[in-house]
Amino acid sequence: MKDRIFGMETEYGCLAPDREGFISPDSISMKVKNFIFRPEHQHGILDIHYRGRDEPPGNGGFLFNAGRIYIDMGHIEYATPECMGLFDLVASDKAGERIFQNALRQLGLSGEAAFFKNNIDHFTGATFGCHENYLIRRNVPFSTLVIPALLPFLVTRQIFCGAGRVGSYDDSFYYYSRDEREERERQDPISFQISQRADHIVTETYQWIQFSRAIINTRDEPLADHSKYRRLHLLAGDSNMSEYASALKVGTTALVLSLIERKIFPKDVLLKDPVWALKQISRDPEFSWIVERHSGGTISAIDVQRRYLELAHKHLGDQDEESRWVLDAWETTLDDLERDPMSLADRVDWVAKRYLLEAFREAENLSWDDPWLQSLDLEYHNIDIDRGLYYDLERRGTMQRTLTDKQIARAMETPPQDTRARARAEVVRKLTEHQVHYIVDWDQIYLENERTLNLRDPFDTYEQETAAFIADMSPFGVWTRRGGGKGERDA
Repeated sequence: MKDRIFGMETEYGCLAPDREGFISPDSISMKVKNFIFRPEHQHGILDIHYRGRDEPPGNGGFLFNAGRIYIDMGHIEYATPECMGLFDLVASDKAGERIFQNALRQLGLSGEAAFFKNNIDHFTGATFGCHENYLIRRNVPFSTLVIPALLPFLVTRQIFCGAGRVGSYDDSFYYYSRDEREERERQDPISFQISQRADHIVTETYQWIQFSRAIINTRDEPLADHSKYRRLHLLAGDSNMSEYASALKVGTTALVLSLIERKIFPKDVLLKDPVWALKQISRDPEFSWIVERHSGGTISAIDVQRRYLELAHKHLGDQDEESRWVLDAWETTLDDLERDPMSLADRVDWVAKRYLLEAFREAENLSWDDPWLQSLDLEYHNIDIDRGLYYDLERRGTMQRTLTDKQIARAMETPPQDTRARARAEVVRKLTEHQVHYIVDWDQIYLENERTLNLRDPFDTYEQETAAFIADMSPFGVWTRRGGGKGERDA
């Protein structure tokens, strides 16, 4: 997959004891963010400038792995660096979990407080996002080709990348009271569904994330050369704990985009109502996943996926090793879903979670609406490897992995070596040694001496340009090598 740049942004929920004297979840998120950027525990540098109207100085910063951590409406969020390798991305995503959990532990808060990599709050009905980003070519028509060709795939891929959840939430009754919403759910109970985000998606496309959650966000912000690239921003995906499911989610999407850029896509799978189909598939208790086609008749989500898979095999089968892994895993997963969905309990999050919850429910003779099951649902996503239910399965060897712990540890401090993330990471590290005013962004870095490092091509590592940029750093500001006592030189 050497022709695609991708990245992920994950919003984390935080849970703290509800007792007098214990700090709030928002305060915990802020403490963790500040701890990560402290000099003695430093993972990166804080912004010292405004980023738009809603991000003041100190709200977040870039990391030594070239990713980014920031506070968004009270919760903490982690954005991976730009990746061209599929498993680099999965490792970078997992690195965010480790960075947050290590900070929580070192602050002495991990015994009671916890971060969760999930998408729902059972109590308030709030949702947390997992946003995927894919660089696509500017010369591919976005509205008339990319969107219609991609929607059927995105709606149906939840059958293997959904995170699963207990119960439901009806976003169309957002302005009703909580009691009224609960009454509606009692009238139409949903025991378990395969996606956490499906209930919260209300439209196919929309420009602004804050006002209407869409499957595809249409804001045109490439964070790269605008004449060459566009950034596809997806909002409907779940946060995956399973490395396998995460790799399959991103890998299959990247291959489908490669097909679409060649103007190749199945013409007979356009859906009558993609948003309704998204919810319908998620809520289907029989796992038959039948949806209506735009042209009339019905089709199963598995058959929709097979149409894309067949084209990918035909046109993309001779690509690199990662692409071949995706094609093999995609086909095997669809075969297993058709044969017996529960056979995927070692790979797919919603299946693993349902298996756990069903076993516990039967052992304790609980109904699906028991709050105990909601609590276990949440604990599946606890990022503490000593407490989270997913990590208990991983420790028992019942989950297939695509990474090693060594790869994740490396991704906490080291960026991908084949994208512009490498240049940003090198500059960020050097900036910790110099007292100089800076502005670091995804596609540009500025210094107070009016030097600029342009990073407009995400595929470039900018080695020579970075070396020259760093060489110009020390004459401006105070040299402050860490551990060296007083600065060696004043500007």
